[in-house]
Amino acid sequence: MYAISLGEGSELRPLELWHAEEFLTHLERGREFINQYIPFAAKATDVPGAREVLQRYADMRAADTGSLHGIWLDGQLVGGVLFLNFDAEQANCEVGCWLEPAGTGRGLVTRAMRVLIDHAVERRGIHRVEWVASAGNVPSLNVARRLGFTRDGVRREAYPYRGVRHDLEVWSVLAPEWRAAHTRVAHSDH
Repeated sequence: MYAISLGEGSELRPLELWHAEEFLTHLERGREFINQYIPFAAKATDVPGAREVLQRYADMRAADTGSLHGIWLDGQLVGGVLFLNFDAEQANCEVGCWLEPAGTGRGLVTRAMRVLIDHAVERRGIHRVEWVASAGNVPSLNVARRLGFTRDGVRREAYPYRGVRHDLEVWSVLAPEWRAAHTRVAHSDH
């Protein structure tokens, strides 16, 4: 399959069913950190559970409604980016991300997300890309901001998690905004 360099020994690759053991090992290293705001792969507490999570995303990829992409750093899976609610007909999708502590502070999600959003906008004709995160998940919201997303609003206490109702911030970037920002960046590189 593909492997896209993200620089500094990192790459973006499909995260597939046959990665179940590696995915589980990665989640075990970062579970407490990852689960602060998102129960991502909470069911993946053993290899069958990890396979079940990966199968769910494989099914979404087959239905063209979502997909999972891993971020490897120096050959080790440290996190990933994903499409959710991918709707080519309506030209809308949602993106998400997660990292274990070893992958943080390096710009990996920002660089991986650029690849994902470029694909959505330029190859798939997506018009609106949405980012939804708990208001307390500052690192996630900072990535959305860095990528040029605009804060649409807050869904107050919409996310019950760990006995607390969290506000969810909704951010978005529209295809013309993404292209304009991307063009400015490309021209400022020269």
